Formats: sequence, structure tokens, C-alpha cells
Amino acid sequence: MSLFKARDWWSTILGEKEEFDQGCLCLANVDNSGNGQDKIIVGSFMGYLRIFSPHPTKTGDGAQAEDLLLEVDLRDPVLQVEVGKFVSGTEMLHLAVLHSRKLCVYSVSGTLGNVEHGNQYQMKLIYEHNLQRTACNMTYGSFGGVKGRDLICIQSIDGMLMVFEQESYAFGRFLPGFLLPGPLAYSSRTDSFITVSSCRQVESYKYQVLAFATDADKRQETEQQKLGSGKRLVVDWTLNIGEQALDICIVSFNQSASSVFVLGERNFFCLKDNGQIRFMKKLDWSPSCFLPYCSVSEGTINTLIGNHNNMLHIYQDVTLKWATQLPHIPVAVRVGCLNDLKGVIVTLSDDGHLQCSYLGTDPSLFQAPNVESRELNYDELDVEMKELQKIIKDVNKSQGVWPITEREDDLNVSVVVSPNFDSVSQATDVEVGTDLVPSVTVKVTLQNRVVLQKVKLSVCVQPPLELTCDQFTFEFMSIPRVMQCKFRLPLKLICLPGQPSKTASHKITIDTNKSPVSLLSLFPGFASQSDDDQVNVMGFHFLGGSRVTLLASKTSQRYRIQSEQFEDLWLITSELILRLQEYFEKQGVKDFACSFSGSMPLQEYFELIDHHFELRINGEKLEELLSERAVQFRAIQRRLLTRFKDKTPAPLQHLDTLLDGTYKQVIALADAVEENQGSLFQSFTRLKSATHLVILLIGLWQKLSADQIAILEAAFLPLQEDTQELGWEETVDAAISHLLKTCLSKSSKEQALNLNSQLNIPKDTSQLKKHITLLCDRLAKGGRLCLSTDAAAPQTMVMPGGCTTIPESDLEERSVEQDSTELFTNHRHLTAETSRPEVSPLQGVSE
Repeated sequence: MSLFKARDWWSTILGEKEEFDQGCLCLANVDNSGNGQDKIIVGSFMGYLRIFSPHPTKTGDGAQAEDLLLEVDLRDPVLQVEVGKFVSGTEMLHLAVLHSRKLCVYSVSGTLGNVEHGNQYQMKLIYEHNLQRTACNMTYGSFGGVKGRDLICIQSIDGMLMVFEQESYAFGRFLPGFLLPGPLAYSSRTDSFITVSSCRQVESYKYQVLAFATDADKRQETEQQKLGSGKRLVVDWTLNIGEQALDICIVSFNQSASSVFVLGERNFFCLKDNGQIRFMKKLDWSPSCFLPYCSVSEGTINTLIGNHNNMLHIYQDVTLKWATQLPHIPVAVRVGCLNDLKGVIVTLSDDGHLQCSYLGTDPSLFQAPNVESRELNYDELDVEMKELQKIIKDVNKSQGVWPITEREDDLNVSVVVSPNFDSVSQATDVEVGTDLVPSVTVKVTLQNRVVLQKVKLSVCVQPPLELTCDQFTFEFMSIPRVMQCKFRLPLKLICLPGQPSKTASHKITIDTNKSPVSLLSLFPGFASQSDDDQVNVMGFHFLGGSRVTLLASKTSQRYRIQSEQFEDLWLITSELILRLQEYFEKQGVKDFACSFSGSMPLQEYFELIDHHFELRINGEKLEELLSERAVQFRAIQRRLLTRFKDKTPAPLQHLDTLLDGTYKQVIALADAVEENQGSLFQSFTRLKSATHLVILLIGLWQKLSADQIAILEAAFLPLQEDTQELGWEETVDAAISHLLKTCLSKSSKEQALNLNSQLNIPKDTSQLKKHITLLCDRLAKGGRLCLSTDAAAPQTMVMPGGCTTIPESDLEERSVEQDSTELFTNHRHLTAETSRPEVSPLQGVSE
């Protein structure tokens, strides 16, 4: 045990259950700041990239919010991060990130903040290279003696060295006799790549030899190469070290000499430029990482070596100078200048423990307890061992080593909806207007074949439906499993039979390819009269007052749905199509199909969008006013309190009247905010109903498949709840813009995604409405929705903030506006739901 612990200067824990390795840590002035201070760059196998600039107020502080300059989800595992001069035309530092099949180079920059939140940092993708082979690691340097720029060499899993001259690919060469990849480093003094092969020997390859060798079109050597024609890749020198290497690092003493340091599994080697051993050190423990750097003494090298005993050793050549204890096993170690503190040691563990420390003399107060000296009874140990082996054998026979989770019938969830309403309604609000609110009992059955622990059952419904209980926990019921079961509720739960209406403001017509079906057979229990004249017309009365009329043509194969409110059409239209499909399936008809040939009712849909957006803007203004009045109220309180505490109080000067008036304004504004929130919730429910209707009509209009309709639903219905921070308008606009730039794009100009885009509330809805119209226009002209990479345009980078709106040309905007007046602005041809529910498919999920 070390007598000294590493002095914790700053530390943090990265993410949850993320994994890291030796290539995931880098220290450099990545944002090219004028003070030259290093930043900590960390990438993880989960794809997250984080940049830190620690500024602890006192030693041992944890990470504050302002210490994290940037956090980005790159979507692909990060194998290695490096900082160098990777962009042509400039000597500024850039960040290179190596993924398994991609190399990306970014610029990191910061802008001065105007408030106390500090500066703002952002990453911009400069260029990327898609790799044809799976990468393992990389190194960089001034290959071939180039000045003012760094080139990158990537080693693949199958032994190919791929050299990139910044934005362009130079060449690729296979290493001879390759089996497994090893660590890779570049020596600028000898212009060589140094690695350790699976033969456990250090190998050096000259860059010039690599550059002029035969191109690596094939892995195997051709017959011409065996006969001696062409240049073959020849190793410069080799050294057998007899063990596999963990890492390689090259340190230069001066202009005339450099050393190659190799960390083995049990030994530490220092080699000369020509491969001769300068010195070696046998290690008594298992190392995990190392970092050599020049010592203050002339001609010596200091080396930090971490091991699996949570220790960090500092060697000067082969002499141990210091040993310190760490709180974790380091997989990467770096030294840099942070916050004007030079020589800060930064260590990273495989589970994300990042610590900045320095060497000190803080002794460990731990004392080893006295060991009881007693003789072992080997007979008792043998008996106990036999008993344990018998228990293990019995367990393996009964259920195997792992629980059986492959079979789908280990856990089943089924739902039965009662055909009748409850005799006594369980609804919280018994009446809505003049209508009684009914309730229905749903029976959920869980069947399990294996032992379960703490099973949670969740039941989800769409507003305005409510549940008496939505969470159930069963303690008596060990496999991780999520099961989902969807079910439909009876239509009578939200609407009753009503009187048909001959006139309505909004109408849509659904065409079919089969003879019309009697509405009495489709909707039993909803007919107000049994006359033959009424079999082709039916009325529906929603709880709350809305009315919808359904008509079936006597001569043609059409059905019309009409209502006074646009959004009320969706539910009845959806139920009609579902019941028609079920009816013809029972009749054995397999070619039944519905279609919609009318004009898309975008104008009515846009009115609902504008109303919802207006409520959002109104809510934002009310909250700002409420905040201002609250600040004013507290300021008046402070002044009054000062007057009351004064021994010789001054006149109030009507502060009490001002306080009372401000208080009334605060209460009135709070009531207005609450009322606006209720109106916004109802408006969002109506908007979702209208959105369901538009998606349904688009699917019938263009005969979209189920997968394409699912893409539309994901784009138009991304949110279950609308908030001021993340609203429906900006989220849908980002999703539709993405579709227009990828699978529905018409030119390469539309295919570049903005790296710095964020989701913010728009100034108005004109851009969103234009994009919805443009989407319908491109679908009408033959565009099809697809998420595959073959059909979509290649993307440079998608940040977790969405994407900006696409810039259409003026010519296309004019053509879209002209087409939209003809194609999509018919007044009263539509489909919708009631003013509240999205209730038709009620979903239940158990986990």
C-alpha cells in the first residue's frame, strides 16, 4: 500500500453505465484559446463526446455545470480522440474523432456570453471519411516531413494502414503477416510507424516504404509480387519482446535523439531509434496505462504507469521515484496545464471516473487489522466444498446457468374489455355539460412461466380519457422483459347515438371498391330509428356536445362524414374504415381498399395550428408579465419591511396601496396563466385529432404503406405533451424539414444538415405551413417516405437539437403556392376526431 494518495483537485463521473478505454482521453487547447490552457476531451463507447475546462473553487471540488463546455451525442462509439493540425490552409488545432467505420474532424469554438452563464461552445464538422474497413486505432504526425500540418494514419482490424492527407485519402497498405492489431505510434525523427504484431515483436515501417509499396487492393500477395516485380512492404527493424504490448509512446530528448517506449503486460521497455534496447524494467504488478514525458534532469525520462491495484507509479528511467494511490483503476493518463496549474495529472477509468490530481503527501490513515493466527481445519473445508458443489449441481440441473428468456410465452399479457358499462360510473367528473360520463372495466391478465420480481403494470390512455389507476406493482412476482398489449375501447364510451344533420361546415368523402354496407351492421346500437330509409345515415353525439353525421351512398361506393368542427371527423372516419375492413374480412374478401380522391383540407388544419400557436405565444407573454409583477411585489415587500423595522419609521407613501394592487395583479395573472394552460391543453388535443385526420387522408390519398404512415406519424406526432420549452410547432417543423432534405429532397443543396441548429419557438407558423404544403406536393409528385440510408441523402452530422428549416428557392416557393391553391385548399373536404379524444387505439403496456 502507498503511504500517499493522489491529491484530488477536481473529479466527476461521466454518464451512466458508459465504457471508456485508453484512446478516449485527450488534453489539448482544442478551442485555440489565447491563454493556451488545455481542455479535457473525453469520448465514450456509447457515442458521447464531452469537453471539460475545470475551474474548482477549492481543492477536491466536483464538476460544476460551467465546467462542462460541450456535450454531444455522436451516435457512434468513439474509439479515439486526438487534437492536431488536421485542416488544410490553417495551423489551428482541430479535433479528430475515430469511430469504427468513420473518421470525423471538427472545429471547436466558443463565443463570449452576455450573462453569468459563461461562454457558449459549439462543434462544427469540417470533413469526414467513411472507412471501408473497421478501425482499431490511429496516430498522427508530419508524415514525410511535411511542415505546418498533421496527417492521420488509421489501423484497421484486419491489418491495413490507411493514410489520410487531411481532407483526402492518400493510400492504404496491408501489414505483412498480420493476425491481430496492436498499438500504433509515429516517430517524427525517423519518419516511421511503430507497432507490436501478434508475433510479440516490435516492428518499424518507414513512411517512404509504405508510400511506394504496392497498393493494397487485395489482402493476399499476387504471384507477381512473389516473383519480385513491384515494391513490397518491408519492415525496417524488429525486436522480439516476448509479450503483447498495451501501448506505445515516442518521446524525443532533443533534435538528435528519441526513444520508443513500449508498455508490455509484465515489462516496460525503452528502445533506441534503431530498435536496440536502451533499458527495460520488470514490473511486479499488472499495468493498465502509461505516459512517458521528458524529465527536468538532462537525458532522463519520467514515466507515469498506472496498474490494476489502483496505483500510479512515477519512474525516472528505471528508478521508482514516487508511488501514489488512486480511487480507481486508470485506463488512460495524461498530463497538462489546467486553470494555470501546470503538471495536472488527468486519469480516466473504464467506467467513467475522471479525476484531475497532483502529487502530495497526504498520508493514508488506514491500518491493517491484526490477522488471527489459527490453524485451518482441512476436513471441515472439504465437507463445506462438497456441499457447495452439490448445491451448484442441483441448480444447474433444474434451470441451467442463465434464466430462460428466449421463449415468448414466458410472460403473456392479455386484455379483456367489458362489453357493458359499469352500473355505477367510476368517472371523476360525473357530468360533462348535460351528458353523463360512463366508465368501463378493463381486465388485464398476466401469465408467467418463470419467477418474476416486482412486476410493474402501466396502462396508458389518450386524453380526454381517464383512468382510476394507471400503475400497478406486484411484489410477489427474475428476468428483464417488457411486454406490450394494445386494445380498443368501445365507441360508446365517448359518444352516444345522435340525430343526423343534413348541413355541416366540414365534409369528407371516402371511396371504396365494394358495394356500400348498411350502417346498422357496421355500428349496431347507434341507430336512432330502424326504418329502412335510415340505414344509410347515422348520427353521433360526442360527450360535450359535438355532433358528427355519417352517410352511405345508395348508388355509389362512397361514405361521407360531416361535422361542424374539423377535428371531430377523425374518430368516426377511423372507426368507419376499421369496421369496414373487419366486415369484409369476415366475408372472406381480401381485396377491399379505401381511398380518398378529394382535395387535402390543409386550410382548416392550418387554422387549428394557428390557434394552438397563438395560445402558446399568449401563455409566454402572460408568464413574462407574471414574473415582472412577482419581482415588483417582492421589491415592495422589502421596502415595507425596511420601513417597519426602522425605529423612527417614515411615512409609507402609499406603499401599502401599491402592494395590494400588485398582489391583485399577481393573482389575476396567475389565474390567466392557469386558464390559458387549460385552453392550450384542449387545443393540443384538438390539434392531435386533426393531425391524425390529415395523416389518414394522406395515406388514403397516396396509398401509403404501413411503414410510410408510421414515418408520417413519427414526424407529425412526436410529442405526447406540449410544453413552452418544447412545443409541437418547432418539433414537427424540424422533422418535416429532415424528410424534405433526405428522402423527399430534390437537389443536393437541400441535403446539408446544420450542425448548430436548435429547437426554438418560431416567430410565426408560416414556415411550418409552407413545409407541410411542400411535403404534400412532393408526395403528389411521386415522392415516397423512407428511412434507409440508400434512399436518404448522406448526412454530415445530426445534433441533438433538431434541424433548421430548409431553404427553398423562390421559384419552388411560387410553384408550391400556386399548386397548393389548386390541390390542397378545398374548404370542407376532411376527416377528424372529436374535440378531445385520440382514443380509438387505447394502449396498455406492462413491464
